[in-house]
Amino acid sequence: MNCNSCLIMSNQPIEYPAGPTSILPNKLLRQFMRNPIKTLMETAKTFGDISHFKFGKQHIYLLSNPQYIEDVLIKDHDCFIKSRGLQLSKRLLGEGLLTSEGEFHDRQRRIIQPAFHPNRIKAYGDIMTRFAERMCLRWKDGESLDIHKEMMRITSAIISKTVLGSDIDLEGDTVNDALLTCMKHLNRLQMPFGELIEKIPILPSTKGFQVARNELDSIVFKMIKEHKDAQKRNLVSINDLLYTLIDAQDSEAGSVKMPDSQLRDEVMTVFLAGHETTANALTWTFYLLSQYPAVEQRLYDELCLVLLQADGGMRIPTVDDIPSLEFTEKVLRESMRLYPPAWTIGRQAIRDYFIDKYTIHSGAIILMSQYVMHRDPRYFHDPELFHPDRWTREFKSALPKFSYFPFGGGIRGCVGEPFAWIEGVLLIATVCRHWKMHHHPRHRVELKPLVTLRPKYGMLMTLEQRRNSVN
Repeated sequence: MNCNSCLIMSNQPIEYPAGPTSILPNKLLRQFMRNPIKTLMETAKTFGDISHFKFGKQHIYLLSNPQYIEDVLIKDHDCFIKSRGLQLSKRLLGEGLLTSEGEFHDRQRRIIQPAFHPNRIKAYGDIMTRFAERMCLRWKDGESLDIHKEMMRITSAIISKTVLGSDIDLEGDTVNDALLTCMKHLNRLQMPFGELIEKIPILPSTKGFQVARNELDSIVFKMIKEHKDAQKRNLVSINDLLYTLIDAQDSEAGSVKMPDSQLRDEVMTVFLAGHETTANALTWTFYLLSQYPAVEQRLYDELCLVLLQADGGMRIPTVDDIPSLEFTEKVLRESMRLYPPAWTIGRQAIRDYFIDKYTIHSGAIILMSQYVMHRDPRYFHDPELFHPDRWTREFKSALPKFSYFPFGGGIRGCVGEPFAWIEGVLLIATVCRHWKMHHHPRHRVELKPLVTLRPKYGMLMTLEQRRNSVN
């Protein structure tokens, strides 16, 4: 497959893959906006590896074949740009790593990548567990908490301290509430005539987005100011990512340092993307453990084996324990199969492109859904079952690469993936050595697929303290 050779004659008839249709204008788009996951799951199940449908005049292709997805994301990545959803995300993230394109994106990635080098991440482990310990010691036996809010708080504090070197107080729900407001607004903009919403500044959605973005901006600019003040006073002792960005020279701009506006975009991207996805993954993991007590017991048994001390207490886990926490890692991996934090990826073709016998014309959108692929029975037996033991070494080696891709892939894959794995395993181990969670019987669990896959109503859990959860 080579997009550079994808030239067709204008008089050649266009053949589209099969897909859902409707004689009612925008019916499919309304169905998608109301329940995108159900729509994509049913489309893939009915029409197979490649399907076609239209939202208004926009041609959409859903790919549900690992090889097709690998070609789009890796082999022929230069045939595509990021799709409308990420373009809209620029309203919040600006030209940060997640939304930027081309050489500018590549240059920014080279600057940011060292902050997520495995050796650097290992040094963050003590901060991760220290913050988790502090959270666990604040909880009370028998109380019910929204675990999603708790995970949002701790992961935002961890990314701020570790990668961005900031001690900004993130207690409360300011970040979570502001982020949710922004994500809902960006989701509305994808609806028919959605961008007209922005042109009516008195609408609650538009005003709410502006207020929420300003709140997040104030946090990010405070981080930047802290670092610049510390530099002026020669108090810099740790070369964290933000210091690296401040000192980065843009050779194409005549060795001018990165302006605050671009610093803001990069920090906002790392700050939000670096905690939102992990918080969601942990929330769904604790929910699944509450639904599968045998799995939860096996995880706790592993913690006892690895962390138990001579006095009967359990020590705090460290990065060095991660290779021994094999089942804990499998639990997280299986949780992200069923509830991938990033549930879909979109790309827009910038030239005609061949897939199988079909031509994807320039301007068409390609969707690739982790949620759909992760529940494909061709690759996962009993796909709806939470079964961590499926993740044997043999199973992983035989699995097609893009049948499981919770962090995306290719040159635009998540730069923070190693960070997320270490943080996820350490936080699960730290929390579960202290607490067992019971899902509140009156709490409703429903998916909220915005930019990430959130629990629509949070995740209410009742806490049960472990007897031997002492240092």
